[in-house]
Amino acid sequence: MKKASFCFLFTILPLLLSARQYGGNLFFQRADSLLNTILTLYQVPKYGLLMETYPRNPKQQITYTANSDANLTQQEVSFLWPYSAMVSGCVSMYKISKADKYKKLMDKQIKPGLDLYWDNTRKPACYQSYPTFAGKNDRYYDDNDWIALDCCDYYEATGKQEYLDKAIALHRYIYSGWSDELGGGIYWCEQKRTSKNTCSNAPATVLCLKLYKLTKDEKYLKQAEETYEWTKKNLRDPEDFVYWDNISLEGQIGYAKYTYNSGQMIQAGVLLYQITGKEAYLQDAQQTAKGAYEYFCRLQQTPKGEMRFYPDSPWFNVILFRGLKALYQTDHNPTYIKAMIDNADFAWRWTRDSNGLFSNDWSGNKSNQFKSLLENACMVELFAEISEL
Repeated sequence: MKKASFCFLFTILPLLLSARQYGGNLFFQRADSLLNTILTLYQVPKYGLLMETYPRNPKQQITYTANSDANLTQQEVSFLWPYSAMVSGCVSMYKISKADKYKKLMDKQIKPGLDLYWDNTRKPACYQSYPTFAGKNDRYYDDNDWIALDCCDYYEATGKQEYLDKAIALHRYIYSGWSDELGGGIYWCEQKRTSKNTCSNAPATVLCLKLYKLTKDEKYLKQAEETYEWTKKNLRDPEDFVYWDNISLEGQIGYAKYTYNSGQMIQAGVLLYQITGKEAYLQDAQQTAKGAYEYFCRLQQTPKGEMRFYPDSPWFNVILFRGLKALYQTDHNPTYIKAMIDNADFAWRWTRDSNGLFSNDWSGNKSNQFKSLLENACMVELFAEISEL
């Protein structure tokens, strides 16, 4: 018993020293400060929503939708994906602090804004990619994954039944995107069913596991296991255990690798291990965490010296952090999560602009004139979640 306790202490000591060095309250204060900055600078009072960038980019082109042949010119407010990062940040702030001001912000401002994206003219109902006041727009299974996960977490924190009901409704929509082509899997975009992506299947697995924990309905656990195995079989690189982006209906792999895809499969593996007790799931998560660290976290030169950084895609990295945090809280290996904490601290100290906003590159080697809502709102979640450690 003494030997085991000593080993546990030795394993987590570097992270404990890091937390003591920075201070959990310091990270939460950063999250709160950034949240207020975003609400002030990005606000669009006409709709109670937020801008895509600050300052507004008059030549903004939206390149992350399925309309790849004709980029969408930015309209008055942000698309759903960046707005959902703000939802996630607010949920984390309340979940960790239980402070009434964050609950009030979520219930009175952020949630009413989110409702403007709700499309019940097409069934199953879900959130579409741009507010419905501008007409119909594409609907993405992964966009709805992220919001459904937030609904689960907010229900768990508040007990408000409407959020569990919403998560279940979104689950219904997400799994309407499951088909027998390729032996299963969920498409990426409802209007462009040409590929099945890790970004729609991995968070769907996490969603099923959260719903199982909240409802004890076995159908969610069965669905989670099925989705997990399909994603692992079709989209995991057998060499480094990092996940590829997608597979086309013709069976062609999209070999790009992004941090968030592996992050969600790490989180799914940890949750499956916690629920079933099967060591294989934990081993999967550990292999992917190690592979992701070695693949993504590269040495870079900075004015403050050489340091390892995750890629210049902050929101993707924050989703990876969800998996790494869940894994750390299970196996107590601080290596991967400490690198992310160090990145976040460095970015705060050395790379923000005069408004306190972040560019995409945490190392500070590159800077953006127009600061993305997506890449700043996600930092609210990251700092809040770090503070809990």
